[in-house]
Amino acid sequence: MRTKKSAANPPRSRDGSLARIAAAIPRCALCPRLRRHCAEVAASKRRAFRDWTYWGRPVPGFGDPHARLWIIGLAPAAHGANRTGRMFTGDSSGDWLFRALHAHGFAHQPGSVARDDGQRLEDAFLSAAVRCAPPDNRPTTGEIDRCAPWLERERQALESVRVVVALGQIAFRASLRLLQDAGYHVPRPQPRFGHLACTTLDGGGNDPIILLASYHPSRQNTQTGRLTRPMFDAVFAAVRRILTPTPTR
Repeated sequence: MRTKKSAANPPRSRDGSLARIAAAIPRCALCPRLRRHCAEVAASKRRAFRDWTYWGRPVPGFGDPHARLWIIGLAPAAHGANRTGRMFTGDSSGDWLFRALHAHGFAHQPGSVARDDGQRLEDAFLSAAVRCAPPDNRPTTGEIDRCAPWLERERQALESVRVVVALGQIAFRASLRLLQDAGYHVPRPQPRFGHLACTTLDGGGNDPIILLASYHPSRQNTQTGRLTRPMFDAVFAAVRRILTPTPTR
């Protein structure tokens, strides 16, 4: 049987808090429906991956503990991260994401296929609003709510974040709620989701955070042309401009 090993740069921080979060997430059992679905998919598998030992559990975040860019997606794909155990790894959405991250200097490789493939992120961290693969990619409101504390724990550990990229409407709403609950000022009327929609959230005594929305690189969006590669590249080009200091004369 083919079993994948730990990530090249597993989550960690100076006090080890991200490592503790990453160790705790796979043990989460708050959503029985999702846990059953992940286990069923892991047992039945897809023919192309029949030699894999599926992860089949909640998936922790992945990336640079000092990241200034935090990317929040919807949930693991049934035969993607639910199989590999690493966010956005092993499916077409991940192919799009890692290609764009690599093109803009956030990933060391243009693809991500397994936890032991040597992929490393630089200045970026990947999470999801829901950590288990949901049936038909549709988590319930209650499941999203029960998963929200994992994002909050990661937010507290990721002390350098300046930009949050939310992939899709569910991630966008989850990010707004996360930052509002953390004390960031959300404008009224509340920002609306739209590709490349950009909102600066004042943190009171903390540095502001920029929330940048993007269509999710799902097949539903990429195969219909709703999201094209130039459109997706534009998201991370914008992030790079934000994070790159303007030279002083």
